This record gives sequence, C-alpha cells and structure tokens, in this order.
Amino acid sequence: MQEIKGYDRSIQELLSGGSYGIDYYQREYKWGRKQLQELVDDLTGRFLDSYQPGDAAKEVAHYGHYFLGSIVVSQNDDVRHIVDGQQRMTSISILLIYLNNLQKGRDQQVSIQSMIYADDFGEKKFKMDVPERNDCMEALFNETHLNTDDMSESVRNLVARYQDLGELFPDNLQGDALPLFIYWLMRKVKLIEIIAYADEDAYTIFETMNDRGLSLTPTDMLKGYLLANIDNAEKRLEADKRIKQYLGKFAEHGKETDSDFFKAWLRSQYAQKIRERKKDAKPEDFDLIGTEYHRWVRNHASELGLHEGSDFHQFVMRDFQFYAGLYLRLLNASKTRTKGLESVRYNADAGFTLQHHVTLASVSPEDDSHTATAKMGVVADFLDSWLNLRFWNYKSNSYSTMSYAVFLVIRSIRGKSLAEVRTILHDQLKKDMGEIDFSRPVHLNQFTSKAIHRQLARFTDWLEQQSGVPGKYEDYIVRSGKNAYEVEHIWANHYDRFANVFDQQGDFDRTRNQIGGLLLLPKKINASLSDLSYAEKLPHYLKSNALAQSLHNAFYEKNPGFHQAFQKHGLKFKPLEEFGPTEMDKRSKLYSKLAALIWSPERLLDEDAA
Repeated sequence: MQEIKGYDRSIQELLSGGSYGIDYYQREYKWGRKQLQELVDDLTGRFLDSYQPGDAAKEVAHYGHYFLGSIVVSQNDDVRHIVDGQQRMTSISILLIYLNNLQKGRDQQVSIQSMIYADDFGEKKFKMDVPERNDCMEALFNETHLNTDDMSESVRNLVARYQDLGELFPDNLQGDALPLFIYWLMRKVKLIEIIAYADEDAYTIFETMNDRGLSLTPTDMLKGYLLANIDNAEKRLEADKRIKQYLGKFAEHGKETDSDFFKAWLRSQYAQKIRERKKDAKPEDFDLIGTEYHRWVRNHASELGLHEGSDFHQFVMRDFQFYAGLYLRLLNASKTRTKGLESVRYNADAGFTLQHHVTLASVSPEDDSHTATAKMGVVADFLDSWLNLRFWNYKSNSYSTMSYAVFLVIRSIRGKSLAEVRTILHDQLKKDMGEIDFSRPVHLNQFTSKAIHRQLARFTDWLEQQSGVPGKYEDYIVRSGKNAYEVEHIWANHYDRFANVFDQQGDFDRTRNQIGGLLLLPKKINASLSDLSYAEKLPHYLKSNALAQSLHNAFYEKNPGFHQAFQKHGLKFKPLEEFGPTEMDKRSKLYSKLAALIWSPERLLDEDAA
C-alpha cells in the first residue's frame, strides 16, 4: 500500500483547488428530498446556534464548526476521483449554486463562483466534473430550463433536489443573514479528505470504513434497554416478539422508517422543551430525541413512568404497539388517499416531514379507533391548510423554519379531546389568517413549480369531486414519466403577441406566470399546445380536466353538478372566449377564492369535511 494522507479541509479548501471526477462505475446521484432536507436542516441549525441578528461578517470567524464527515479520494497525477462521499459533495455543489443565484441583485455578495467552477480556457469546468452532468449544472447555474426527459437518474435528481432547495432553505436566512451563512459554510464546515495515490488503496479504505462490523442502531439499543428491564422472562419474550413484529413492518416502508417512527412518537408524546434559536442555546427534549432517542429514553425513564418491569412491559405492549399501529396507518395514508385521512397524502406530497409528529400528538392510547382516526384527520387537515396558507404568502415550510411552531402545536393538542383539538387548531388557523390570507395570487418560478403543480392538482380534483365525479388527484400529481401531468401556460411564450399591452418582456413573463394563467395537462398534450394561441387551445381544453374545461362554454351545458358546485360556494366560474390581461386577473382572483375555500379554517369544525 502506498502513502495515504488525511487532511482537515473546509468546504472552501476542498473546492478552491482542482475539480473532482467520479469514475464511470460509481453509482448515480441518488439523494432524495429527505437526505437533502436533513443536510440543510443540520447546516442551518448549526449556523443559527451561533448567529445573532446584527452580527458583522467578521463575527463568523468565532462561530462554531460543523463536521460533515469524510471523503475518500483517489489521486493519480492531477486527476482526483471521489471514491466515497460523492452524494454529499454533489449536494454541497448544488447548494452553492443555489446560494450563488440567491445572492443575485444584492448589494453585498460573497464570491463563491470559484468553488462552483474553474475557468478552463474560457469554458466552465465544474468542481464536480462529471461530463454527463455538466449541461445540467450549467442550466442550474444560469437558472435556465432543462428538459430531463431521457436524461440519467443523476441529472433528474440534480434538477429535483435543486428545486427542493427553494422550499427547504429557510426564509430567515435569505435576508441579512445570507452572506454570513455563506461565509460560515465556506470556512466553518469541515470534512476529512483521505487521499490515496493508488485506486486499490482508496477502495480498501472505503471497504474498511463501510463493511466491517455491524454497528448497533439507536433502535437496537432502545429495544435492548426496554427488554432488559422486563424481569419476567415470559413477558420479555412477548414484548420482544411485538417489537420485532412492528420493526419488520416498518422495514417494508424503507430503511430508516423505524428511526422516523421513534422520533415522531417520542416527540409527539413526551417532548416538553425545544432548543431556543439563540447563541449558545443547549439542545432540549425535542432536539435530543431527534439525534439520540435511545439515550433520551434511558435518561428520562422516570418521567415516562418506567420504574419497574411491569412498566416497561406496558410501555411496549400498550404504548409502543398503539402508536406503531397508528404510524403504519399514516404511512399507508401517505401513499394512498384514505377516507378521513386524505390530507395525510397531501402533506406527504408537500414533503412535510414533521407531519406525523403533530398528528400522533393528538392521540392517546385511551382513544378508540374512530376517535383516533378523527383526531389524526383533523390535525392533517390543519397542516394542509396551514402549509398552503404559508406557501401562498411565500413563507418557507422547511424543518428549520417550522420546527419551533410545530413544537408549540404539539404541546397545545397533546392529551386533548377531539372537540378540543378541533377548536384549538381552528383558532390557530384563524389567528394566522388574520395576518396572511389567500388574496395575493402566487406565481410560477423555478422554486415554486412543485408547489404550484400541487395547487393545480388540488383545484382540479376538488372541482371534479364537487361536480359529482371521482377526482383524479393521484393522476394529476404525477410529475415525471409517460403518464406525467405538466403545468400548462394559457398564454404561449410569445411576448410579441402582447407587445401592445406590456412595455417589457419581464412584465409579460411575470403576468404569464400568475397562477390564474396555469392549468394541468398530460405531458404529451401540453407539448403539442405550447405555441398555439388561446383560441386554438380552447377546443383541446374541453377534452381535458375540469379546471381546463371550465374555460369553454360547452362545459357549462347540461352539467348541473358543476353549476351547483360553483353557485353553492359563490365561485364566479364562467367561459372565456378570450384570455387577455383582464381575464388573467379575474382568473387569478378566482383561484385565490378557490384556495381560501379549500383551505378554510371552517373545515376543521366540519365532521364531514374531506
């Protein structure tokens, strides 16, 4: 084995040198939204531990560090290939591109382009230099659209994760704190770069780090602790079987589902405090459960009522079994709309990872099945309304932004009756709507595209259900593949057709992207209509879904269900022979009223509300 060296590197040090390659046999970039969210939450949370509003940039030198792990690099002459760590390094690269674009137009900008690419004789050479991904990185850097059809899995994931950053990066870091966060990310986030000068040595290191031994997980350690304290051998065996039964079911839903369950259950029922967002604040129950729930249970056994063997047995056979069963129901409802729990699917599609923490908080082992379902349904409806209300007002729903507010909701509904849960959450939503509402139409951009797609899917599905026909939300929400639906602009991208109305291209673009000028259409149909005028598109809209059909006069003929729906709710739907700026404005206001109706606080008091 040749010489192997390890170096403590900052992000700036790692990426300010040459580029990194990835060998052809390396796996695709596979990170999902969850992994990216965990990275963003960890980084922003650690930064906020040190940051104080009003800090000058030089104060960052005294902020705390964050260790991001290690990467293994094989270096041969001037070529560096990442053997282990490409998922993290690729994610850091797209985060840097996002931050670089977020800075645009600001007076104070931190120079980070040299960590994204190098000038290679007048051409960009990205620091993560993977030929098949370079067009994608270029498009992300320039904020231009990239058609990912027929692209590799890595490219599709890169685009999807970059779009996720628009939702995941917290609002409170997009103002004065942004340059300080960038400085902190560059200088205070550290990795260990392990460099081997022969490929075989690099892979030996990789295998040694990843394959030797089977480390116990927090779930393994919690299980061992609970069983060890059940002194009756027969009851211990019974509890062991019950735990294994549910852990097996969790495994069917994914590798980390057991960990996600314990965090959600323990936080929902027992967390009394959460770390304050201020310098030098210490982690509290909510935070500790999120990082070391096995240790937290052991350290708080008496507060959980765990004193003797019978207590531990009951904790498994009653509490664990009850909440594990509910969690499995919520997981299934996250994938398939379930009567009474429809909003669980909607919130899952919105990527709200704290949903189950709040939903479980409303339920106690004394609740019968009907009451438990009703409680969870009300909480899910509240979250659905809350998240969409925030989105319409361009407020982030990221973990770091929402965790404290979610914790307060958890405490407010824990141990309450169904009637109390309804009232508490209704009043909370009414209070929030006293400050923000649905009156301002949202616009489509690269960061709102996923959320806008969900809005249109909900509008279309709701109109169909109100009209007495089955809604097709599950179809409309699909964004990729041959059965995908895409956002359709009613106005084609032809500024020249509106040059007599708009003085500048930018004014046209902004108006064109108002939600009132958008529909959902099947991918193939959308592509075929893209350049047509409104008059040419209208007959095709009649063959589509209810939201598109509502533009055509023929849809209003012999359609009593639709008439009854929009008249009942005071929605001013009407056919439009033309679609100019006036119609765009009216249609956007109509969508706003539709949003206010679907996500009304009153749905929380209506036992029959879906």
